[in-house]
Amino acid sequence: MFSFLLFGHDTVECAYYLAPGPHACLDFERLATLKETAKSAKSRHPTPLRLGTEEFLLASHGTGSGYPFLIENEAFSIQFGEFNKPNFFITFRSFALWQFGAAAMHQRVLRWAESLGYAPYRQEALSRVDFTFDYQLELDFDENSFVTQAAKDNKHRKNGRAQTFRFGEGPLVLRVYDKCAEIGEKSQKTWFFDLWGVKEDVWRFEWQTRKDWLRRLGIRTFEDLQDRQGDLLRVLAFDHTSLRTPSADSNRSRWPLHPVWADIQARVGALEGLGVVKEIDPAGLLDERLVRMVVSVYGYMKRIAAINGLRSQRLEVGLDETLEVLRRRLWAVHDPLSWESDVDRRMTEMRLGQW
Repeated sequence: MFSFLLFGHDTVECAYYLAPGPHACLDFERLATLKETAKSAKSRHPTPLRLGTEEFLLASHGTGSGYPFLIENEAFSIQFGEFNKPNFFITFRSFALWQFGAAAMHQRVLRWAESLGYAPYRQEALSRVDFTFDYQLELDFDENSFVTQAAKDNKHRKNGRAQTFRFGEGPLVLRVYDKCAEIGEKSQKTWFFDLWGVKEDVWRFEWQTRKDWLRRLGIRTFEDLQDRQGDLLRVLAFDHTSLRTPSADSNRSRWPLHPVWADIQARVGALEGLGVVKEIDPAGLLDERLVRMVVSVYGYMKRIAAINGLRSQRLEVGLDETLEVLRRRLWAVHDPLSWESDVDRRMTEMRLGQW
């Protein structure tokens, strides 16, 4: 048995070609000064700043792909430079894509550029789009159940249990993986639990498509993506790879389709009816993160209690006593001036997507 949960784009990367107009207000000299000041101070924290309609955190370093500036917020990671071509390369964050959708995020970029006095002098160029289908299911297949044109595949397990099946490399990769395990061990994107309405047994079927495959189907711009993503997914889900249910037939390509894959094909066939915009509760997200921090603090409290017990040579050290020890120690290190500035900085960083 299985339940379909979500379809959408989880990662989108795009190059933008933006030209400054007569009233452009992007001050590269100021940005360079801010970056160098943070670098000279050996600050571990990015510099908050407002550029046009958006607030960002400015990194104290450039990027490995040759852009001198990197700015980020909860919606975008933007690499850019005055003399680079393309001069802006943007990665759309997963949280924003699931909340607003790719088309709306593209329009937000254009509004931001306009607020800086910039306008496109040629169309944007998509370089990566990840298409995902999320299902709650009991795992009843393995790597041998897939029939694929991919030349390379691998499987990852933990504690003897399959967690990821991967097919292909480079411009096209299909990953089928335990999304709940990935959230717990790596991404911490616990807000997916609210989108799904469940917290366990969710498997993601994810195609990572890069420029070569996007161009094969004529997908270069966001308008192309809207018009032609169904064509691309039909090639991927019907022709390139499929998930099968084993039978006595020696030819695996004649095995019947697995019910989940049949559902994916049906949804791809009716792609225009699928929505990617979902509601995410920011207050609930903050509460969930607070709970995780409290759990962490509680673990440290046990360590403090153990240290206190060893020092006093007692076997029992209660929570109230440990809280009092912590209170005294905290007041000993508390600096009211740095507290106010550090809390304000952390609020800004959290609001702009850095946790």
